[in-house]
Amino acid sequence: MKAKTEELLYLALWACDTLSRPTFRNLTDSFEGWAYRNGFLRQLHRLERRQWLESQTSPTGDRLHRLTEEGRLQALGGRDPEACWRRRWDGRWRLVLFDVPEARSSTRNKLRRYLQSRGFGYLQNSVWITPDPVHRERAILADGPVDVESLILIEARPCAGESDAEIVAGAWDFEEINQGYARHREILLRRPRRRLDTEAAAKAFHRWLREERVAWLEATERDPLLPKALLPPGYTGQQAWRLRQEILAEAGEQMRAFKWP
Repeated sequence: MKAKTEELLYLALWACDTLSRPTFRNLTDSFEGWAYRNGFLRQLHRLERRQWLESQTSPTGDRLHRLTEEGRLQALGGRDPEACWRRRWDGRWRLVLFDVPEARSSTRNKLRRYLQSRGFGYLQNSVWITPDPVHRERAILADGPVDVESLILIEARPCAGESDAEIVAGAWDFEEINQGYARHREILLRRPRRRLDTEAAAKAFHRWLREERVAWLEATERDPLLPKALLPPGYTGQQAWRLRQEILAEAGEQMRAFKWP
């Protein structure tokens, strides 16, 4: 997805009346003029073609734009934090164990990057773990011959007294994860509060929105968003999400009151 498309989804989400049914209506002429100059109106049509946005006109001529559920998920960065924390855990761990020769280091690094992008934690460089079913990974392996000496998926429970909390602490660096949320908080609290009625105000606000979005994505990229039952003491992700909703709801009010001739 192109950066401008991501940015427009983000703007649409937080300019909506609610997050549960993301809808924004009656864009002002000033907003449309600003959006046109920034190339966003062309992106609206692209979002509709990808079925991330629905648009319709009421009998009175009012415009109604609504993010689809897939569009909402994309606007959140591909994962809904609350849904992730709410998901049930069956008490089983899934492990990916691999032994890729040094001669195939590029393949090994590619595999590690893939596992990290999927929220796996690592107990060792070649032992990765997740609390979630590995249906997607099994499907990938099913496309080719299986070499258990190089790569194997295992579903298991600890059997030597290891606690789930110890496994979580060993697999993910929550100190680093919390630091990411702290950096995001610093940017979040710098929200420009003046009315969006001048070009300078609009540019400053837009610049802050972009910085906030990047900081949030960087913070959540490190976070596996574990089920609530596995979250460690001191984890700040949920608090960061609640604060983000609060601040960006206020930012949405500013966007909906956008007035610039």
